[in-house]
Amino acid sequence: MVLPALACAAVLIATAALALAIQDVTRARHVVYGMSLVTSSALLVIALLALLGVSQTPSAVTLPLGIPWLGARFRLDALSAFFLAVVALGAAAASLFAVGYGRHEPSPRRVLPFYPAFLAGMSVVVLADDAFTFLVSWEFMSLSSWALVMAHHRVPDNVRAGYVYLIMASFGTLALLLMFGLLAGPDGGYAFADIRAGQLSAGAAAAVLVLALIGAGSKAGLVPLHVWLPLAHPAAPSHVSALMSGVMTKVAVYGFVRIVFDLLGTPVWWWSMVVLALGGITAVMGVLYALMQHDLKRLLAYHTVENIGIIFIGLGLALAFRAHGMALAAALALTAALLHVFNHSIFKSLLFFGAGAVLTSTGERDMERLGGLIHRMPQTAFVFLVGCAAISALPPLNGFVSEWLTFQAILLSPQIPSWGLRLLVPAVGALLALSAALAAACFVKAFGVTFLGRTRTHAAEQARETDRFSLAAMFLFAALCLVAGVLPGFFIDALAPVVQGLVGARMPAQSGVEWLSIVPIAESRSSYNGLLVFLFMLLSGALAAWAIHRLASDKLRRAPAWDCGYPDANPATQYTASSFAQPIRRVFGTVVFRAREQVDMPSPGVLQPARFSVDMRDLVWDALYAPVVGGVSFAAERLNHLQFLTIRQFLSMVFAALVLLLLVLAIWP
Repeated sequence: MVLPALACAAVLIATAALALAIQDVTRARHVVYGMSLVTSSALLVIALLALLGVSQTPSAVTLPLGIPWLGARFRLDALSAFFLAVVALGAAAASLFAVGYGRHEPSPRRVLPFYPAFLAGMSVVVLADDAFTFLVSWEFMSLSSWALVMAHHRVPDNVRAGYVYLIMASFGTLALLLMFGLLAGPDGGYAFADIRAGQLSAGAAAAVLVLALIGAGSKAGLVPLHVWLPLAHPAAPSHVSALMSGVMTKVAVYGFVRIVFDLLGTPVWWWSMVVLALGGITAVMGVLYALMQHDLKRLLAYHTVENIGIIFIGLGLALAFRAHGMALAAALALTAALLHVFNHSIFKSLLFFGAGAVLTSTGERDMERLGGLIHRMPQTAFVFLVGCAAISALPPLNGFVSEWLTFQAILLSPQIPSWGLRLLVPAVGALLALSAALAAACFVKAFGVTFLGRTRTHAAEQARETDRFSLAAMFLFAALCLVAGVLPGFFIDALAPVVQGLVGARMPAQSGVEWLSIVPIAESRSSYNGLLVFLFMLLSGALAAWAIHRLASDKLRRAPAWDCGYPDANPATQYTASSFAQPIRRVFGTVVFRAREQVDMPSPGVLQPARFSVDMRDLVWDALYAPVVGGVSFAAERLNHLQFLTIRQFLSMVFAALVLLLLVLAIWP
């Protein structure tokens, strides 16, 4: 099945070239997004056939490309098939959304050629079976997505976002390059099969883990390597934002899983402590950053950081259990992480689609300038509410299932013999619970301020429902959120080949459990039935509605909404995004953001307005990145005079450098 998958990637590359050749923008848009939709759908079918074991076609191939003695190796196993399905599903939905959304794109020529190239790059990354092909496709994915981030290059913030993204992407690729050098060893075995057969010392294995966390973690958005993500994701067009946040970060997770669980061999117990600590900190920091935002797309981007933290908590638990020979517990933790990979790709793409629909209809991303859109965009409001409930881990939607499985894995931590992990895992569990509670508050704010209340600006008053293609993509993913939450056993069973291949065990088969429940360990310990929860909610809601309409008074009474004792219809009296987050900011902001509130209250009789402002700092940027930026700027200023040297001075410098290198070689033992 790998050859048909590569053929689909080649079609996407050809589509990118075709976008440059077609002169008519409307026709080019239809061709690019139509071909991307069809090709991504075909990729999805291929990936599902490979994942579910329907096809018996050989899954590996070597093409005469790349390094002459190595070639370009590609392989479609269970792990790559699952992530290819995630990529293809997200790409198909984004392409469908873009058929309608693309009509409003102000710079289509800067988007259309790079969009299918970006899809092809992500697809080839998960198919690569040697280090060279992996790195080339990884860098191709990074550069094509950077071009999409820079599509609206006349906006100064977007230029800065593209610059930071390019620097962080290059830094991550450098870490992966060094990592594969260690894995290949002195013999230069860059094929993944040769790397699996090799043996690394304890120090080299630890270095590989650190470099994998830097290389893949920077692309995924692990704290403190996340600084590019909230800048780049909002800067891109909304369908690209959905791909970068919902899909590309999962390709980075794939890279980490492939390296640490597949190529690196049996883990050491302390590796899990590093991954768990980073995952817990990332989850809490991501949601706290998101709560402080009033830009809707930036809020969603920061919340991707939180969900990446949840995924890495599951991966860290799987490493801990696997290192101690607890195969079934490792299977549970890894299943939870991979299921959250799928779930997050669905509801985060849905939410970015909704934000794109709002942006198209109003021209605004600032929640402070929206409000009341539920009356003007009711269908978008409904699907956005579904996404908010799913990402807040509310049953019976899909976000609840994967987080619940993660908690079930955490509850197995007392069986781990290592005292360090026995102490760390409950602390990480507390951070996970805190992030889940804050996530619910965050999306009450996101939905309430954006869609409820009264309109705050003329742009919100003039909003209209989005096009049918965008609505079709959003309703498709809203339905998937419900299906994956109500029938999670089928999705868990589909992940069984992936988990079996990585940790040597799998969760018990769930599809045969009575009433379609899921039982992660044993019925005596815990179980969950999303179908019964969904039916109970439907029946109780229908019964309540019947009782209200049948038993209550039949007289229709209209009254104004409760106004907190201030009967002023001015929208300025409503809660804003900033005021909603104020209590949480006062609890956490002083420590996490060094938040400082300043109130300028005029004296009695003075007609000047009162002013309130909040100053917050990004401590990660201030502590890690600002000194580096300052050092580079300082060095650049000091070395700037070198470009004004004469030819004679340049030749003298080259001669001196040559003499110095020869001396070093002569003295070197």
